[in-house]
Amino acid sequence: MTGATETAEASARHSATADVVAELYRTEATSLVRLARIFTDDRNAAEDLVQEAFIRFQRTVDRIKDPDKAAPYMRSIVLNLARDHNRRGLMSLRHQETREPKPQAAVEEQALASEDRREVLSAVLALPARQRDCVVLRFYLDLSEREIAETMGISPNSVKTHCRRALGALEKRLGMVP
Repeated sequence: MTGATETAEASARHSATADVVAELYRTEATSLVRLARIFTDDRNAAEDLVQEAFIRFQRTVDRIKDPDKAAPYMRSIVLNLARDHNRRGLMSLRHQETREPKPQAAVEEQALASEDRREVLSAVLALPARQRDCVVLRFYLDLSEREIAETMGISPNSVKTHCRRALGALEKRLGMVP
């Protein structure tokens, strides 16, 4: 009977693990892709990174005792994967989207907006890692200081400090401060 009991317990644990992963995917996948996309500037690569993050999370989900820690843990996995992706220069031509031609006025308007976004993104990516991560999590994903602190494994006061320093550096770099 012990073997049957162990099998039933293992099956129940597997089912609970699958439920946690599925729920996290349902609630967080879209924001995780947005987070990864900021660092990769490539939607396909961002989706691949998030998929890899969920695979890694699924392997370790049984170690998470507090379900409220799952989302911050996933964000930290995505941040680390995005850093590794950029560090290794894994940008790939297969991830480049094909684009259809657009009318000239739309192209010019889009080019100006795109240039502004690129300038801001370039300035954000030039920040030190912790400042960059805090700014992206705070202003792009709209996470609270507490959620950022949990994601990054630092105190909420450190989050405030990193955000304040990052915003000051961005103002200077983007010419917003005389």
